[in-house]
Amino acid sequence: MTITHHPDIATLMCCSAGSQPEACAAVIASHLAVCPFCRAEVRKMQKIGVALFDSLEPETVAVPPPVATMRSAEADVPEKSEPCVLSAGEIPQFLVSCVGPCLDMMSWDPVARGLWTHAITLSPGACGDLRLLKVEPGAAFPEHTHVGWELTLVLRGSYSDEFGTFRPGDVADLDEESNHHPVACAEKGCICLMASEHKHPLFGGADRAK
Repeated sequence: MTITHHPDIATLMCCSAGSQPEACAAVIASHLAVCPFCRAEVRKMQKIGVALFDSLEPETVAVPPPVATMRSAEADVPEKSEPCVLSAGEIPQFLVSCVGPCLDMMSWDPVARGLWTHAITLSPGACGDLRLLKVEPGAAFPEHTHVGWELTLVLRGSYSDEFGTFRPGDVADLDEESNHHPVACAEKGCICLMASEHKHPLFGGADRAK
């Protein structure tokens, strides 16, 4: 798998700090499962964070703070661990319990001509929207901008827009200033995992469609 589109460096920094919304974290974790380059980048960022934390002047406390317990436990974790993997059905392994093991065995809800979706339930109180999106060969998604961020990971097929061609493993990391008009591959179509700060209007949300 050749990956040419990676998340923005700021997105990876949020990942290393553990401060991403649940929907966003699901897409980034799925990308890291197949991208050794970004796994290495996140590992470096984590090391920098640990070094900065260790450089802080100590404060006297009555009991060991929770972070001290966490840091001591890290010493027992191997520096290099095996990455997560995609299931045989091209679904990120940690999402199999939510959507099943195979893209070809899933249920899909039609939302427009040539476009289907499968919403993924987030934890109670979690913000954002997470869903799988299936686009038939040659079909175009309505041109749109966003209210907030949007992350899209290609699982099967490909699509092209103003930012290039996105294939399996590639991530489109877009913000509210992005305007694009994706078109699915004419032969294979496209299936993506998409997280967004707000729902697109086709899914009952308030993004601005054009």
